[in-house]
Amino acid sequence: MDRPSNGSRKPKALFLSPEAPYPAIGGGPLRSASLLEYLARHFAVHAIIFRHLHEHDPAQALPAGLVQRLDVLDLPHHPKTPVARAVRNSRRLFLGRPPLIDRFAGYGEAISSLISKCEYDIAIIEHFWCAPYVQQLRSRSKRVILDLHNIESVWHRSLSEGESKARAWALRRFATASVALERKWWPEFDAILATSQEDGARVRDIFPDANVAVYPNALPCIAKPPREELEEIVFSGNLEYPPNAGALRFFSKNIWPILRSRWPNLKWKIVGKHPEAIAGFVRDDPRIQMTGFVDDAIPLLAEARIAVVPMLSGSGTRIKILEAWAAGTPVVSTSLGAEGLECRDGEHLLIANQPERFANAVASLLESPQERMRIGAAGRELYEQNYTWNAAWGILDTVLRNHVTRQGI
Repeated sequence: MDRPSNGSRKPKALFLSPEAPYPAIGGGPLRSASLLEYLARHFAVHAIIFRHLHEHDPAQALPAGLVQRLDVLDLPHHPKTPVARAVRNSRRLFLGRPPLIDRFAGYGEAISSLISKCEYDIAIIEHFWCAPYVQQLRSRSKRVILDLHNIESVWHRSLSEGESKARAWALRRFATASVALERKWWPEFDAILATSQEDGARVRDIFPDANVAVYPNALPCIAKPPREELEEIVFSGNLEYPPNAGALRFFSKNIWPILRSRWPNLKWKIVGKHPEAIAGFVRDDPRIQMTGFVDDAIPLLAEARIAVVPMLSGSGTRIKILEAWAAGTPVVSTSLGAEGLECRDGEHLLIANQPERFANAVASLLESPQERMRIGAAGRELYEQNYTWNAAWGILDTVLRNHVTRQGI
């Protein structure tokens, strides 16, 4: 992908992210990468990126010439054993501090040191988890913008539904704490980017004076892959991510048994990293195949007859639907799974919320190659029109570059 060189006459941008944008795999990195690619075309970019222990070096994954300067902040090791997680989250509950806000806290002095001799025309903070660092960035940047991948309070509250009493209570407490922090930090930003009109409205419900712009999740321009159409359905995503794990649990318990009995040769392929997170409720079925991590899910999506998106919780918009559209694969989704995407039920995908209706929607597509082709083609066309990086960047021309223009740069 060609991009202009970072000349010294360009305005300067700071990009602060709690996760590496590259490799651009998964919803968070893909969204961050789209913003970073845009910034690199119009600004000389200084990127500050957090890294977990044993993760790849962000400098090795970033495309050459994308940023003018890169600094990496290493996070301390957090054991993932059940006991260690329980201890951490008990402390967070006591303090009323949401987990990811807590995880990325405590780096104010380090960030101040990294930017102490710099002046920026614009600064972007990725994810609400790093929103408190607006105080450090404000002193060095003319404008500071927050990119919300999710609405944290909505995310926690949606996860609480259907959980055990103890876990639901904990998630609701984190949701309440998130609202308080959203009310505290959102007014400090010059503008907020949301993934959809729905999330933009939620921001205004909490902070009515917010300057919100909708910057949709999008994918790079992807050539349409050949479709092989194996007798299988597919789900893709990070299997450790709680909304994905909940969706798979719901599907395996309530929908897959219906489809499995009606279609004796049908297989269900699950694509994504951390398959161990869901092994407990899928491993005994030989017709369920888990691929583990893949660099590119598009070819596997293109092999399936249908992509299923049985989401019951979460916030933002689902990259997995955009990837299925890019592959030309028809999608069956819950209403929440499709929320925020400018699509129509029956044209670009099928929407069903109850288990039997979801199973019937999948069955209707399994029975009709013509309908699969029609809906898959409509999804692909919508992706090309609205959900490529180039299409989405037009919004940033207004939100970001006009901010700079108003400053007389």
